[in-house]
Amino acid sequence: MSAEAADRVAAVGGSRPSTPLQTSWFEFLLDGSLLEKHLEKSNPDPLPVQLIIQFLEQASKPSVNEQNQVQPPADNRRNRTLKLLALKVAAHMKWDLDVLEKGLTIPVLNMLLNELLCVSKVPPGVKHVDLDLSTLPPTTAMAVIIYNRWAIRTIVLSSFPEKQTKPGPHQMNMLSIVQQEKEMTENILTVLKEQAADSISVLEGALRLKKDFYVHTLRTLDLLAADAAANGETESSTAGLRISADELHCQVHYDLGGIFFQHGFTDQPAFEKARDHFRQTKELLRKLDSTVHVHLDEKRLAGYWNACKAMTGDCELNSCRRSTSTTRRESGLDLVCHKLCVCNAVRDALEGEVLSVRFQQLLFKPRKLMVDFILEVCTRSLEKDRPSETSRRHMANFLKTLCESLEDLSLVFVVSSHKLFMELLKEEERKVLVEQMRKRSATINLSGKPLPSFYDIPASASVNIGQLEQQLILSLEPRRIRQILIELHGMAERPFWRVNSKWEVPPDYINVILGIKDNLTKDLVYILMAKGLHCIAIKDFVHARQLFSACLELVTEFSPKLRQVMLNEMLLLEVRAHETMASEGSKERPPPDLVSRVRGYLEMRIHVGFLFPDLPLRQVVGEECVAFMLNWRENDYLTLQVPPSLVMNNPYIKIGQLLASTCKELPGPKESRRTAKELWDVVVQICSMSIQHKRNNDGRVGLIKHRESSMGIMHRSKFITFIKKLREPLVLTTLISLFVRLHSIVRDDIVNEVTAEHLSIWPSTLPNIQAVDVEAVAVTVKELVSYALTLNPNNQSWLITQADIYFVTNQYSAALNFYFQAGAVCSDFFTKAVPPDVYTDQVLKRMIKCCSMMNCHTQVAVLCQFLREVDYMTAFKALQEQNSHDSMDSFYDYIWDVTILEYLTHIHHKRGEIEKRQIAIKAIGQTELNTSNPEEVLQLAAQKRKKRFLQAMAKLYF
Repeated sequence: MSAEAADRVAAVGGSRPSTPLQTSWFEFLLDGSLLEKHLEKSNPDPLPVQLIIQFLEQASKPSVNEQNQVQPPADNRRNRTLKLLALKVAAHMKWDLDVLEKGLTIPVLNMLLNELLCVSKVPPGVKHVDLDLSTLPPTTAMAVIIYNRWAIRTIVLSSFPEKQTKPGPHQMNMLSIVQQEKEMTENILTVLKEQAADSISVLEGALRLKKDFYVHTLRTLDLLAADAAANGETESSTAGLRISADELHCQVHYDLGGIFFQHGFTDQPAFEKARDHFRQTKELLRKLDSTVHVHLDEKRLAGYWNACKAMTGDCELNSCRRSTSTTRRESGLDLVCHKLCVCNAVRDALEGEVLSVRFQQLLFKPRKLMVDFILEVCTRSLEKDRPSETSRRHMANFLKTLCESLEDLSLVFVVSSHKLFMELLKEEERKVLVEQMRKRSATINLSGKPLPSFYDIPASASVNIGQLEQQLILSLEPRRIRQILIELHGMAERPFWRVNSKWEVPPDYINVILGIKDNLTKDLVYILMAKGLHCIAIKDFVHARQLFSACLELVTEFSPKLRQVMLNEMLLLEVRAHETMASEGSKERPPPDLVSRVRGYLEMRIHVGFLFPDLPLRQVVGEECVAFMLNWRENDYLTLQVPPSLVMNNPYIKIGQLLASTCKELPGPKESRRTAKELWDVVVQICSMSIQHKRNNDGRVGLIKHRESSMGIMHRSKFITFIKKLREPLVLTTLISLFVRLHSIVRDDIVNEVTAEHLSIWPSTLPNIQAVDVEAVAVTVKELVSYALTLNPNNQSWLITQADIYFVTNQYSAALNFYFQAGAVCSDFFTKAVPPDVYTDQVLKRMIKCCSMMNCHTQVAVLCQFLREVDYMTAFKALQEQNSHDSMDSFYDYIWDVTILEYLTHIHHKRGEIEKRQIAIKAIGQTELNTSNPEEVLQLAAQKRKKRFLQAMAKLYF
């Protein structure tokens, strides 16, 4: 028997060894050395990314207590080990975000990187933008950089359209699972987008660091697990995987280029920033001998680079700017931009790439001159060298697409009769295309004249479903969308609303829309609504109105329920459009019609059940209507005219009414603060947790707090979302005041209290303080003040509150920054005196403590003069310090108190510091400080020095 025959017999008989079983996740818990051996295999099963998913999935499983109640995942040794295993796998992959992003979903990767921040000792509760990377341990700084790189990359990747790979029939029973994953992803993306500016600042800060970087490896993570970090080994410069500054900077420049390129579509100058980052990426790539730790797509980099040059007007565009006359400059630039767009489109076509949105828009109504130019570029592009067969086929497809996209049949004839068209397309292809054009012509002729109705649009044929689907994704013109859908339904019966996974309608409406029997109408309603919602999200309100109007016209014909849905969404569109204008600086009040429609919507919810018992109502519409009324000070309606039944049934109306009433009573006598107390009670309940008593093993009774179990009229997260839709200053000041008081009570630290306006209107005690979620209150007050300052960075009260928050959390540099900002905004950058109600003695004492804690002792001495009664004891004690980190004698010119100057000369004489003593003596000798001078002269000398000192400090800390 031959060897081959023997093998076959063995295989049939089952004597050959079977495929090894996949290693289970729990085996890695049992054997600490197994993971490294597994990862070193050439084809490990499961793959590294699958292991990360399994480890984190197991570590985040909720537990069930003795009462069969679901609890958050336990913080025990097993779960901590699982999380560490996931990190070790990522460390083995050298934290390659390209690979991690392809293998892990956004929620899983978010969990992984948050765990990296945790083990890397990144200070919890501190914004990354407030951290000084240069002072952090290497692995800590690198964790912050990796997280913020992922944040901006995820924002960029989420903006790319994703085509559905399997457009099979939709399974309704899968909706809840898919929806849950989508909601988690959207929530994370919302946070990442809100923090995008901070992430960019962090990465720009990383570019200023010129030292090598170090990232966690399996070894350093093992040391952490063994609690060996106590000796500092994991934080030393030699621990971890070394990544050179050039390698990291190359990667960070590429990532920043991507986010600025995305911003460029709404902020044109951002394209220039993107171009600069991509240029530096290219330069660093050339400089590096090897790019072990640089993971980027060089083809995409080249594409980005070419696009940036086109968008920023390099080369031909710049020369055109110089040569075009002033009177014709705008039209000349438009022509050049269009020609550049054509050239790029022809290049993309030759490479088999998808045509750009800009080129698609150019073909809506082109002139014959432009079509002639397109044909000229096509001809010239094939004249150079010898075109490959692939290039010729790509060009043929481009010309076919061009014919199908042109609505003017005379222009179609120009293309189809061109020499290049005749050469590249086979006779059979030309016949099919001409026949399609003929049919389209007949359809148009039958229509007579164009009708204004949305329904009467001629449909044109197409030979390529993929091309039509691409046009469907790109188009924002309702008639064109319907035309494409008619063509697609003529070629295939399937749900085209699933062509792009980015198209989403609110879950509240899905069942109603998917219940439409006619498939074409179903697709059309879904896509028009999804595109309209996307346009609102990117603040393209013009296209949103067109899409929603078309959808309203469509559903009015067959569904009163969907008609009401669209009217509600169009109201939300107008509210958001007006709020956006206001946030951009517009002072124009909303038209009375819009205010009336908002009232109508709120009151409609009372009797809507009689008209449409099952009408889906999105909570966000009511929420934003209430915010709209508060923002435009429609307090009389909220306090006097809103129906009581509406207040009882709608938590947003309830909060809106209480806020409006409290604001109307400010400032007022104590007896008129009933509504303030009611608002306080509602907010305290929102920030409270349900408490359960449980007897421990030792017989003592303990408390279990359930964070997810909100006792209030809404969850805290929804309350925060609502607050961030408010921008009326008095409303925000009232909320800040409430949360500052609540924060002070739960912290119970009388010495280090945060200050705010109107604190006296709130209660000073809590009946059930144990139920309040202290961490939630601390986070909320920080978020609220930070949000308010984004609306008005010059509100001195909010600035002082923000400074106090940093002060009580021992972030002294940040606190000083905001104390000086508060002084600057109310004194024209210290050209006038800062009002005493801003720089109170308490504020000044806190500024003194900040300087002291930062070892800036000379600054302490200068600030001691600002107090109503000069604090000589603190000043003298500060001047005795010899390790001052400020410029010491350079601040002597800012001291006007002669007693302090005399003490300085004594100190320097005692220490033998002759030069510094001379500087102090010179300061004393200035005639304007002579104690015999009139009081006015002495006050003027003090004011002059105060101003110069504060301006110098502002430059230091801003």
